[in-house]
Amino acid sequence: MDILREVTQSLVAESSELPKFQAGDNVTVYYRIKEGSKERVQPFRGDVIQIKGGSNNPNRTFTVRKISSGIGVERIFPMNCPNIDKVVVNKYGKVRRARIFYLRELSGKKARIKERRYKKES
Repeated sequence: MDILREVTQSLVAESSELPKFQAGDNVTVYYRIKEGSKERVQPFRGDVIQIKGGSNNPNRTFTVRKISSGIGVERIFPMNCPNIDKVVVNKYGKVRRARIFYLRELSGKKARIKERRYKKES
């Protein structure tokens, strides 16, 4: 089992450092899409509803949910994916759970997440 872990960690490219975020945060994921011979970057903005996998797990994923034309759209991104160009944290959310699947049933003002405020460190 340790050999498998060492091989996966050596294959994982840690060139793209992602910012620290957690469930409830509003993020924009810039994802590279290849269509034929062309390549473009597509932003996907939404709330992180879960982060799956341990801190040392190279197969960690995070799920981002957004509302598009009144329909909920969820997308799962691997943390170590080379197609992720960058991740920008727009708002830090204040939630009490690590997996906020209850947002799927809520709509309108009930589906809002309160913003977490930080004091500047000197």
